[in-house]
Amino acid sequence: MLYISWSPLYCHPLPEGHRFPMEKYELIPEQLLYEGTIQSENLYDPGKIDEPTILLTHEAAYWEKLKHQHLSKKEIRKVGFPLSPLLVERAISIPKGTIQNSMFAMEYGVAINGAGGTHHAFTNRGEGFCLLNDIAIAANWLLAEGLVQRVLVVDLDVHQGNGTAQIFQDDPRVFTFSMHCQANYPLQKETSDLDIGLPVGAGDEYYLNQLRHHLPPLLDQVEPDFIFYLSGVDILHTDKLGRLGCSLQGCHERDSFVLSLCHRHQIPVVISLGGGYSPQIKDIVEAHCQTFRIATDLWF
Repeated sequence: MLYISWSPLYCHPLPEGHRFPMEKYELIPEQLLYEGTIQSENLYDPGKIDEPTILLTHEAAYWEKLKHQHLSKKEIRKVGFPLSPLLVERAISIPKGTIQNSMFAMEYGVAINGAGGTHHAFTNRGEGFCLLNDIAIAANWLLAEGLVQRVLVVDLDVHQGNGTAQIFQDDPRVFTFSMHCQANYPLQKETSDLDIGLPVGAGDEYYLNQLRHHLPPLLDQVEPDFIFYLSGVDILHTDKLGRLGCSLQGCHERDSFVLSLCHRHQIPVVISLGGGYSPQIKDIVEAHCQTFRIATDLWF
């Protein structure tokens, strides 16, 4: 069974005119239910993560400031969201879903977070619409519980996974792979275990050739027993923040390639959605829905 973590908190409203498309979190499950790709029983509300689990990844001083709404104006600007108690509740629901999905993936092969991919959150700060790093929190929890030995993070959002790279910079148990647009946010990159910076305008052929060249050898090199896949759809040529030139079909081929590798090698994988900022919400929703359909076709 495909388990998908989804909470009403994912749809937390933002002030009118804010550029982050929160409505996608409501529209994606609606579309998947409408077309019959999933049923209501595929969706579950993960609840909220506990504080000790947060502190496996994030510094206590940062968490205290976040929890009590004490971030400075500068820190809030870095996040990009207007801070509120409800937004913090959302932030502690998302990584709980990624953790729960990890257990489901171990049983069924794959699970999906209906949000997540908060890869710009560092140990001690938030950035780029990210408060807590769901993939890092889940990876650290799995390692602390002794459930995995080697983790591979496959980050294919258009923006470098700088927070994830910083969190695991000294941890050989987690290999961070980020393939992103080089001339894009963040201006100052961190150092992942493998960074592939793509040129502005790179389209399907170039993008997919790079992915096919770099990802399969990583499975042999890292020998992961678990994969976290960040499937951002901001690689689309329509994306107003992306600067790459991929088509909807290219995005489909990317997801199919990554997930087929996981399936063929029998490596459990948790998918987090990541970014998507095309002006037309239908483009964002369709690109994300493709990921769910591919996972369903491969495993179920």
